[in-house]
Amino acid sequence: ALAAIAPRRQRLRQLAAASAVAVLALTSALAVSERPAYLLADLRSPTGQWRTHTLADGSHITLGSGSAVNVHFNAGERHVELVQGDILVDVAKDAQRPFIVDSGQAAIRALGTRFTVRRDDDATILSMLESKVSAQVPQHPASIVQAGQRTRITEDGVGPITAIDAASVQEAWRAHQLVIDDQPLADVLDELARHRPGQLHYDRAQIAGIRVAAVLPLDDTDKALQLLIDNFPQLRIRMLTRYLVMVDAPASAPAKNK
Repeated sequence: ALAAIAPRRQRLRQLAAASAVAVLALTSALAVSERPAYLLADLRSPTGQWRTHTLADGSHITLGSGSAVNVHFNAGERHVELVQGDILVDVAKDAQRPFIVDSGQAAIRALGTRFTVRRDDDATILSMLESKVSAQVPQHPASIVQAGQRTRITEDGVGPITAIDAASVQEAWRAHQLVIDDQPLADVLDELARHRPGQLHYDRAQIAGIRVAAVLPLDDTDKALQLLIDNFPQLRIRMLTRYLVMVDAPASAPAKNK
């Protein structure tokens, strides 16, 4: 009888541990994606979904996964506060009222144009698709960013300008795709983690040597992870629960001395 009870107790402990992990992962996910500023925003999109809205002036704004904005229009300007996440903006022309996107780090000013803005913890990424905007950080001069250009903006100012394929960026937004060109796997997993509930856990140091060039679906991150496994046999992906996924590369780990 004692022999039968021991395995049963072990199974119960395993189930309890798995349940605790699931609760922890779910709680962490809610803490990140459903902060008060997000919940109180005028417009928002849940994790893994995209939402397009037509604003009062006729402008169109698409919110990426887990994004939120506040909208303030008056007689003098059209103001959009990017609370979190990323947006694609198609600005209606209005010479009397500039359209301003405030990311907290920078103010991006336009009259009529199309661009994307992403707010990270320490930077704003601006990608120009049509026309041009003025980007300014407090205490720094404004910089003009033209169509086909991208810049990373921090509290230190507008960073170097790099060239982008505007048509490819627009298509990636339309198809909900992540287009990767020789980027570290950890950066790719960072982006996939933004588009799925729960936690995607990985050791950046262990997978540091793996670089990726691919087009992955952001609206089906399970499929994206499967595509990574198919192309990188050294990867191991374990879905402990829907809300906790572990990624590692055991074959890449250094061998231990015996």
